[in-house]
Amino acid sequence: MTNLSVYLASEAANGAFANSLVSFDAQGAHLHVGLDATERLRTIQMAARKLAGLSATGAGLAGSWDEAAQWAFFQGYSTAKKPDAVELTPALAARKRCALWLKQITNATPEDLSPQVLADTSLQFLRDFGGAHISASMLTGDELAAAGYVGLHGVGRGSVRGAVLLSVDFNPTGDPDAPVAAALVGKGITFDSGGYSIKESAGMVTMKHDMGGAATVTAALALAIAGGLSKRVKMFLCCAENLISGHAYKLGDILRYRNGVSVEIVNTDAEGRIVLADGLLDAAATGAPWIFDAATLTGAAVVATGGDYNAVFSTSRAASAQYLQWAEAADEPHWPLPLAPFHQTKCPSPYADTANSRAVKGGGPGGASNAAGFLSRFVPADRQWIHLDLAASFSDSDGPMFAAGATGIGMRTLAHALLQV
Repeated sequence: MTNLSVYLASEAANGAFANSLVSFDAQGAHLHVGLDATERLRTIQMAARKLAGLSATGAGLAGSWDEAAQWAFFQGYSTAKKPDAVELTPALAARKRCALWLKQITNATPEDLSPQVLADTSLQFLRDFGGAHISASMLTGDELAAAGYVGLHGVGRGSVRGAVLLSVDFNPTGDPDAPVAAALVGKGITFDSGGYSIKESAGMVTMKHDMGGAATVTAALALAIAGGLSKRVKMFLCCAENLISGHAYKLGDILRYRNGVSVEIVNTDAEGRIVLADGLLDAAATGAPWIFDAATLTGAAVVATGGDYNAVFSTSRAASAQYLQWAEAADEPHWPLPLAPFHQTKCPSPYADTANSRAVKGGGPGGASNAAGFLSRFVPADRQWIHLDLAASFSDSDGPMFAAGATGIGMRTLAHALLQV
């Protein structure tokens, strides 16, 4: 079988295909999605997953398809081995390009994707969209320690491939003094062994995707630029490998950040918040009224959402509600989880202002909220801050909605947010 023509049908299947999502005739495949708007896109994506298991080299969308339906089919049909097997309308070209880049780099092997390669590749991708409006700088290895980036340097020093902080300035205004409308921070852990709090093999095998936050904010910024972003945005990618060596950071170490907060390390596998803290301090220094960070941060968020939603946290209920509205407009599943001032105190230390987690598997009860509480120490109270725990951004195995690998969920909402702030 070669290219398969696929049609949308509002009526139920009959005959041999009764009660099926998909039927076949001489024309091709017909997706029986019904008319219920609530379940329509989900049904299309599930049907596309079924079709992806056939031997067709690709799918051609025939008949009438709106953009939302096309995108749902693309998401379901795309696999890591065949990421680009569906032709979409030209109006979706930029979105597709950004999604394919996000998925490709997230699915890359940790050997191929070092922290430096992640930073270099992300910067080049943004320059392809932003051209001369993009300027950037990098700090690497021991330069980070000299500049006070204790978290990023501490996590990254266990690897022979040094950590990298990529700072990007997208400024389409032409005014070097233009205010920054929003700042982005992405977790770019290109492989996470857990460090001395080492993961089991089953939990480590997919840890190439622990840089999904960096990929998501980069792709989102590129998509927003393609959509006409006219305001200044700064982005900070915190890139490192979390490995074990004689140079790795250890349990019991205390890090003292540039804002004066001291942190005792009680779990080296809670490294994402350690590197994000440095990025959030830089984001705050831009003066941006909106700060967004994205990270594959906690297993607790996956447990809470089932991996079906990205978890949304904010110290402002109004900001959280606004972000959820943007997610709904982008047809992406997000869900709010609690964050209150007391969550800052949930990881106490007798030696420092706070510990980075709790010395139990998964950080204990409320682990995702406690991680967000930790991060809130590094964001000024007067900012609109959104923390995204990307529980739905990667699928460990083939499922009813997505093939194994990066899903891209989160990119469109964040791009939409950048165009609104």
